[in-house]
Amino acid sequence: MLNYTTYLHKTATEWVTFVHGAGGSSSIWFKQIRSFSTNFNVLVLDLRGHGNSKTKIKDAFSEKYTFDSITHDIVEVIDHLKIKTSHFTGISLGTILIRNLAEKYPERVKSMIMGGAIMKLNFKSQLLMRIGVLFKSIVPYLVLYKLFAFIIMPRKNHKKSRLIFVNEAKKLYQKEFVRWFKLTAEINPLLRFFRETEINIPTLYIMGEEDHLFLPAIKIIVLKHVQSSLLIIKNSGHVVNIEQSETFNKKSIQFINNQ
Repeated sequence: MLNYTTYLHKTATEWVTFVHGAGGSSSIWFKQIRSFSTNFNVLVLDLRGHGNSKTKIKDAFSEKYTFDSITHDIVEVIDHLKIKTSHFTGISLGTILIRNLAEKYPERVKSMIMGGAIMKLNFKSQLLMRIGVLFKSIVPYLVLYKLFAFIIMPRKNHKKSRLIFVNEAKKLYQKEFVRWFKLTAEINPLLRFFRETEINIPTLYIMGEEDHLFLPAIKIIVLKHVQSSLLIIKNSGHVVNIEQSETFNKKSIQFINNQ
């Protein structure tokens, strides 16, 4: 089972589950835990191979992961904790996992907060993935990860976010990085399905105005999906929960309370 931590509220019955992105860990939510735990029960977890979650024995010899298998890891934790329903908050690739969980188990998801959401790969993103595919088994993964982090978060005010994610990525190892990278093979049809199919769950996208790779697609999705709304935060890039944590926390908690 995944490594997880819960923060229990004395009286609240609502749960908020946090899902980090690839290369991160539950520690990237350090600016959210205090604010959210004063209002709700909070669950943070480390995805497989990240943070303190070890690779499962049955996956040790596996060459690839799937979005469904990683989503099942999350469900296994909330089942273990007997959490019937939860609000879910994700960042980057974590938003894909949350949306996939909502497709598979809609009755478990009360709302979705999607920070730095990835719902379409533009030309630059596609090129980045192709470079990764070509060099993933040759170039040390940390070199590739630093390159990707810089392309996704290029500005001076993104530096803190870049450093946090690179430091967390150091806890991975080459084979684990390759397994996660191979997920890109199934990402395009999955994202296309998400864009074309609206889900009947309240969804708040929180995007930095400088999230140049992923914001344009979210603007289009919100125009088509009536259950979705978009908050664009100024002076922020991809990792909005770190770069503009006060706004992220305030608006997220307000959104949950309105459900």
